[in-house]
Amino acid sequence: MSTLAIILYILGVIVIVGLAVYAVTLLKRLRYQNQLRQQAVKKRVDRIDESIITIAKGMQQDQCPLSEGCLRIVVLLDHRPESTEYDYSKDYPAMHDMYERIKHMPTHENRKKFPKQKIKELDKEREGYEVELKDVILADVEKLLREFPTR
Repeated sequence: MSTLAIILYILGVIVIVGLAVYAVTLLKRLRYQNQLRQQAVKKRVDRIDESIITIAKGMQQDQCPLSEGCLRIVVLLDHRPESTEYDYSKDYPAMHDMYERIKHMPTHENRKKFPKQKIKELDKEREGYEVELKDVILADVEKLLREFPTR
């Protein structure tokens, strides 16, 4: 073998080893980033679950209006990762029924844009739904507190 061939061979080996080291570094970095992402997702889901349970307990103890609790819980359930594959409305139909009945009603700052008479009418309608659905909503809440998030 000539000297040039040996030098080219050594350079080739150095380049290959360098690329291999670089590839391993990138793989480690990717693994670390995936681990961080999974931890962030788990932390987010844990916060969502904690909020759902806190709201449900508040509903059960009359510290949170049933309609407000249903609005919040249904939205939070929709933000859980498996909500695209799992239909929570089958497990908690009364909460979803209440949500569907009142989701069009203004909340927070939007309420201020409506005349007081209209707000009173909407509140009366919402309170009527709360009376009508109270028992089945509380049954859903009890079921949620007993089973959630065990799926």
